[in-house]
Amino acid sequence: MDTPIQETELAKKRRKRWIVAAAALAILALALWATWILLTPSLTRADITTAVATTGNIENTITASGEVLPEFEETLTSSIDCSIRKVLKDEGATVEAGESILTLDKSQTEADLEKMRFQLASKQGDIERMKVDLGESYSDIQSNNAIKQLHIGNLSDEVENAKKLFEAGGGTREQIEQAELNLKVAQEEKKQLENQILAKQQTMKLDIKSSELAADIQASDLHALERKLELANATATRAGVITYVDKNIGSSVRQGETLARIADLSSFKVSGSISDNYLDQLKAGMPAIVRVNDTLLRGRVDHVYPSVQGGLVGFDVVLDRANEAKLRPHLKVDVYLVTAAHTGIVRVSNGAAFKGGKSQDVFVVDNGRAYRRSVTIGLSNFDYVEIVQGIHPGDTVITSDMSGYKTIQQLNIKNP
Repeated sequence: MDTPIQETELAKKRRKRWIVAAAALAILALALWATWILLTPSLTRADITTAVATTGNIENTITASGEVLPEFEETLTSSIDCSIRKVLKDEGATVEAGESILTLDKSQTEADLEKMRFQLASKQGDIERMKVDLGESYSDIQSNNAIKQLHIGNLSDEVENAKKLFEAGGGTREQIEQAELNLKVAQEEKKQLENQILAKQQTMKLDIKSSELAADIQASDLHALERKLELANATATRAGVITYVDKNIGSSVRQGETLARIADLSSFKVSGSISDNYLDQLKAGMPAIVRVNDTLLRGRVDHVYPSVQGGLVGFDVVLDRANEAKLRPHLKVDVYLVTAAHTGIVRVSNGAAFKGGKSQDVFVVDNGRAYRRSVTIGLSNFDYVEIVQGIHPGDTVITSDMSGYKTIQQLNIKNP
């Protein structure tokens, strides 16, 4: 009977040892787990932002700033020096084409116009007198030429008579020579007189031509001033809303200064600017997205200005919905210029976790823990980041800044 009792006791002892060993292992594992829990950093849900990876489309954009402007805005400037007499329409008022906005005092220009008319009339009178003098000089030359011609004819007869008398034996050689000399002197005098009068006529013609040219210039200036005076009326050329008007009654306004601005507030455009570092990517016709509060409006770059000012390049964006109700004159907006687009890709909402590099690490949340994972980044914009590799649709990614956990591979996520 002793042997069976001994084997039973031994079996009990072995089971007891196994139980003790198992309990010790369980306690050790629990201690290790507790230690791991205590040593692993933790975050609460309220401390982070997350986004679920989805499949969709993405557009790569560069960010610019913009200002909403009326698509049409007319600036009325003064065509003459004048002063403001009366304001007929105030800012914000609606005007129709042809309506006056300001009454201007144009008396000084009107006086200048009358003075120019008098000067032009005087110049034209001088030209007429010069033409009369020219006509008189022509008559004089004809008359003097006729007299000289008669005298020369008489002298020619004397030469012939002297020669005949000499041949008849009643005259001398000296008489012939004297008659020929008198004829020659008369002919030279006639030629000299003709040259003098001809030179005088040419000078008078040049004087007349010069005076006529000066009169034409003066007449052109007169017509230009008359035209300016006709345009010196601050009237709207088309219907719109007054966005600015000079209300300084009595103040002097120089030629070219702004009197008023009229805008058509039924449609708008965006005037944008961006760093000249992006000049090679900025092109007319490229797609653009304009953010107006929470509304996104699409359009295209219509014009790129060639000059660079203060390190910025200017451009205009034409909107597809130029009459959007949320658009207001001079509203500051964000402009996103689309440089590339991909479709059917894995994307995650953009956040501070994405630093702009092509390869980086992010944290993926799974069952209350966050695990570090290396990913490859593609295109990005203000809303999304394309994940080329490392994230699958449905994965939950921490999008808030995790730069403080560079050496951590795993985090505990606790509910608040």
